[in-house]
Amino acid sequence: MRDTMPTHTMQAVRYTTFGERPELVEIERPEPGPGEVLLRITASGLCHSDEVVMSFPEEGYPYPMPMTLGHEPAGVVEALGEGATGVEVGDAVIVYGCWGCGVCAMCASGREQLCLRGMVSPGLGRDGAMAEYMVVDTARHLVPIGDLDPVRAASLTDAALTPYEAIKKVLPHLTGGSTAVVIGAGGLGHVAIQLLRQLTSAKVIALDVGEEKLAFAREMGAHETVESNADAAARVRELTDGIGAEVVLDFVGIDATGATAMAAVQVGAPWCASARAADPRRSGCSPRRTTSRCAPRCGARARRCSSSSGWRSAARSASRRRRTRSRRHCRRTPTSTTGRCAGARSSCRDSRWRPRHAAQHGGGCGPRIRADR
Repeated sequence: MRDTMPTHTMQAVRYTTFGERPELVEIERPEPGPGEVLLRITASGLCHSDEVVMSFPEEGYPYPMPMTLGHEPAGVVEALGEGATGVEVGDAVIVYGCWGCGVCAMCASGREQLCLRGMVSPGLGRDGAMAEYMVVDTARHLVPIGDLDPVRAASLTDAALTPYEAIKKVLPHLTGGSTAVVIGAGGLGHVAIQLLRQLTSAKVIALDVGEEKLAFAREMGAHETVESNADAAARVRELTDGIGAEVVLDFVGIDATGATAMAAVQVGAPWCASARAADPRRSGCSPRRTTSRCAPRCGARARRCSSSSGWRSAARSASRRRRTRSRRHCRRTPTSTTGRCAGARSSCRDSRWRPRHAAQHGGGCGPRIRADR
């Protein structure tokens, strides 16, 4: 940042021309409107999504142009708009990036990323944090950081929030004696390892490629590390006495790691999938946008992950295989009157088949919970 006398202009990194790299330009410094907060930016995280938003074609581009990039902000409160309360000038903060209307049913329940009136984010629809100053729409999106280093804290708004959300959803599965697998110990995964150690008593197994990355995972707190290759799932099962992991967190999001996750997870356990290259237009704010759909016609429910098409194809194929087996088993169940699989429900009363139904409907691929980007 420049060390000059206050002016009415500032420097910003802006995406100005489709298909070109962003530019450092001089623009007018924003002023906070009613209820808004002006931040003096002290740090801004860089994210893969910053590349993604510059790869979209001009036709149908979802954001206003030109746009200041940066959706992982840290800063100091510089000025308050009329009526803004909850923070004071000089407070050091980071910025929660999913900005909803604040009054719809989703926002009122704390899920602004699913705002019924549409959600925006700094750097993804609003001018972001790769600038000297940034306007935040409301003080409720500011989180005090005290004396934390803003350079280290900025990425907490995304790279830490993403695995945190995924882990919070599966905490009931991570009791004493349980195992959690983290695939990919990079930007998201290394934070997930630390969160798992802080929030749970589970054994943490990290998968990655290369001894340097595995050593880093151990430094972050992983109890065990496994080379991520074709034998990784078998090794995970060896480390869990043949049972598999209670939770698998995939922070790579490609077909190969999806297959490993399905093979390593316990029957009926969650597979939390993070798609690093997911389209921000579909996911809104990367951490948590999730939709639900019926999986097999037997009544099982699954979470649809907006990740690569390969994952969805693999999930559909697995669903068809399970459905075929389920129908065959149900036809052999003397007490089943439905003519089709009743899943793990009590209408499948034959004890010979009930465990198999549980396996088929919990399965290695569901429920899947979208965790990232």
